Amino acid sequence: MSNTSNQEYKREIEVTGHLIDSMILTRIFDRIMDLKGEFEVIEFTIGKEKSDKSYAKLWVKANTPEHLREILEEVYNAGATPIEITSANLSKAPKDMVLPAEFYSTTNNLTHVLLDGEWIQVEDQMMDKAIVVDIKRRLATCKPIRAIRAADEVVVGDSGIRVSLPERPREGMNVFQFMSSYTSTEKPVQAIAKKIAEDVFGIKKRKGKLAVVAGPAIVHTGATEALAYLIRSGYVSVLLAGNALLVHDIEYSLFGTSLGVDVQSGSSKYQGHRHHMVAVNELFKAGSVEGLVKSNALRSGILYECVMSGIPYVLAGSIRDDGPAPGVITDVVEAQQKYKEALKGLDLVIMLSTMLHSIAVGNMLPSRVKVVAVDINPSTLTKLLDRGTGQAVGVVSDVGSFLPLVVKDLKDLESNDIA
Repeated sequence: MSNTSNQEYKREIEVTGHLIDSMILTRIFDRIMDLKGEFEVIEFTIGKEKSDKSYAKLWVKANTPEHLREILEEVYNAGATPIEITSANLSKAPKDMVLPAEFYSTTNNLTHVLLDGEWIQVEDQMMDKAIVVDIKRRLATCKPIRAIRAADEVVVGDSGIRVSLPERPREGMNVFQFMSSYTSTEKPVQAIAKKIAEDVFGIKKRKGKLAVVAGPAIVHTGATEALAYLIRSGYVSVLLAGNALLVHDIEYSLFGTSLGVDVQSGSSKYQGHRHHMVAVNELFKAGSVEGLVKSNALRSGILYECVMSGIPYVLAGSIRDDGPAPGVITDVVEAQQKYKEALKGLDLVIMLSTMLHSIAVGNMLPSRVKVVAVDINPSTLTKLLDRGTGQAVGVVSDVGSFLPLVVKDLKDLESNDIA
């Protein structure tokens, strides 16, 4: 390819991994072609054994230097690296909460930076952050712009950056092997529930960590006891939610209603419209969920099981909230930080019918963490995937029907394990 001056701009790149079954090479080809560039494969070696990795070397070609930079940025984020690798470029932050020009913006994929010939893994990997380097400690960390301090050494440009995409599991989590396409309304829900139950059961057996991100639809649809069972039985390591789940969970525990509607019969209760505000008031009287449990006024429900089992929970508020109730974090920056702390070291996150909290959590997760998102609205799952949480498996189902299926399969696994 050449431009009007008959000049060709190209760069030699390479990529290693399970290139075919994880479709890494296909993604690189697609991104080059989508940006109207060209490629030429110079070398391609396919791994012979299951554990062997493949290798490809190719030229990437473009019309202009700017066009080439645009293409290279995409293919580097897709897992390729340049043949000629130089150390990462660093520039000092000019002042607190201000990044230098041309700062490198991270993905949620495993990232390394090259410092004086040594590849350093970036810690606290998240998307849309900057990389701050502590040269003396040989440490590289993802940091949000609010955490940047004057004179921080920030990675700029894309030199000395290596991004590794998650590869298709080979002996990994069953549901991720089972699902060939990650979101569809035409998936066998009962079979998916069984696979998820197997994964959840396996995580508990090997003392892994599972987080649940939960919306108030769990209460509305009658799945409160299913989630309470997961917490009570030690499957859940942390619960992330908002004011709505707290208030409706307490309302259901006190009155058997959700927004004034009897969850069992589906009929409205007299004066039921007051129930969620009564729940908020009871929380203020007791001072906290823990206080409500201690007074014996709260004897069941999702938050009750968290308190009784010592399971941590983080409740993030919004401008929609009634109250907000005690225990809800109303400072969004503080809530974001608490979420980040709670999400460290996880094996699996299950997101249940909450679009905004799910997307927020997805933005904080490295791509190695497996995600299952359940929602009756397919567009909610699509938004989660489109905003960067590409590792998520989307299950289109009513959470009130789906979660009890998972619990039923878990109980079967427990019975067989005892036998």
